[in-house]
Amino acid sequence: MSGTIPSGFTLPVQVVEAGGVTAWLAEDHAVPVISLAFSIPGGAALDPEGREGACALAAALLTEGAGDLDSNAFQELLRDTAISFNFSADRDEFSGSFRCLTDALPEATRLARFALSAPRMEAGDIERVRARAIAGARQALENPRGQAGRAFWSAALPGPLGRAPGGTAESLATLPGDLLKSVPARQFRRGGLLVAASGAITAGQLRDVLAALFGDWPAEAPEGVPAPPPFSARGVQVLTMDSPQSAAVFGQPGLAVDDPDWEAAGVVLRVLAGGGFSSRLMQAVRVERGLAYGIGAGPEPVAGRSVIVGSVATENARMAETLSVLRGEWARMAASGPTEAEREEAVAYLTGSQPLSFTSTRQVANILLALRRNNRPLDWLANRPARLAALSREKLAEVAARVLQPDALAVTVAGKPEGL
Repeated sequence: MSGTIPSGFTLPVQVVEAGGVTAWLAEDHAVPVISLAFSIPGGAALDPEGREGACALAAALLTEGAGDLDSNAFQELLRDTAISFNFSADRDEFSGSFRCLTDALPEATRLARFALSAPRMEAGDIERVRARAIAGARQALENPRGQAGRAFWSAALPGPLGRAPGGTAESLATLPGDLLKSVPARQFRRGGLLVAASGAITAGQLRDVLAALFGDWPAEAPEGVPAPPPFSARGVQVLTMDSPQSAAVFGQPGLAVDDPDWEAAGVVLRVLAGGGFSSRLMQAVRVERGLAYGIGAGPEPVAGRSVIVGSVATENARMAETLSVLRGEWARMAASGPTEAEREEAVAYLTGSQPLSFTSTRQVANILLALRRNNRPLDWLANRPARLAALSREKLAEVAARVLQPDALAVTVAGKPEGL
């Protein structure tokens, strides 16, 4: 790429420690808002077999009353103080966050401590949240995309990591209250805990928050977190479903998140599948042939590794042709990599768009947490433009040949596709 290499996005980060917990802090008092995010290994992967959705349902119940506050009182306090909480269970981790105004930090800390250490999980609240979760699980499977996604992950990662994190309608209906109430004790451990904060909070204030929220947690890591299995999906799997369209979820094994070629693979995937109308797949599938409205793919990290996963939907009669074009473009990129013009466009976009990811305290906290999750150093953001600019077309072609596996590209289709 010709011209001057853009300077990196500088984000001064402090490392704050308290009570055996380490957090990254981007302190900024320009706006009186604070965001904090954390994650712990485990999540849905800790759900017992046949009890899928337990961790996700328990996460949803953490803000439905805690300590001496019932659900209505807890929610009313959140509204009155403009505090927002979010807790969720993903395939391989439990995550949580809160955002508040600076003046509300003491109350946000108090309520977050209640939610994490003394959730009430009363019978009426359990049944109300359960009903909502069951409705969501059923709705997700009413369309081909939901059916294909669930089946793809089950085949790709057999075992706990391939299960639907939110559970199924059947598993959610049978989750006993005692199991839900046991989730915090099994999940909330300091081993593997990652924390990041951003906004109008000092290091001293953050130490107090860390001690209040996490100081009493056991020091060890959650037990029973599984290692990711080998990617096991193969060929084309078809799920018959009465629909005028078919949806396909496709993918292959990706790199470990700490692989030296991770960023180079990101450039390759942007050119192939992630750059909107400029990507090869969008050009070949939509622009040139009108086969589908959209198609894209990218890496999804799972327990330190990743799966390159994408999706596309089209008429039943055109799915076979769409998949043929997909495989052809996948193979073409693997064989020769991106062109010099494609390399320049991708690097320019990835470099120039980076500051847009830092426009709120919530975004900053989440990105800092992701950097920690992926074992990035503190100067990773500042040096990223230079690293991207140094990637030659030859290097990207080498990485494309290493990463992309046309023969291992697995596809799950839901609908009534013709010719498959």
